[in-house]
Amino acid sequence: MDSSANVYFRSKRVSLIILAVTAVVCSRLLFFFFKDPEGPNLFVVGVMALLLFVLAAAVYLLGPLKINGINRLSLVIGIQVLAAIVLYFCM
Repeated sequence: MDSSANVYFRSKRVSLIILAVTAVVCSRLLFFFFKDPEGPNLFVVGVMALLLFVLAAAVYLLGPLKINGINRLSLVIGIQVLAAIVLYFCM
């Protein structure tokens, strides 16, 4: 494997880690704004984070976007945030 493929693999891995962290943050914020005296359930927050991550990873990896690099990552993070906002108003 040449060095350019290695850089691409490392870049994809870092992007997926960023998407996972963003999914956890969006999920936690989503359930933070609900008025629950017991606070957010850790299991529910984890499942919602998993769903947000799967959505974002599918768009990032399988989407036919012509955008590459940081612009593609920013767009997918925006999709995650938008999905969390839509879910908040639907619940």
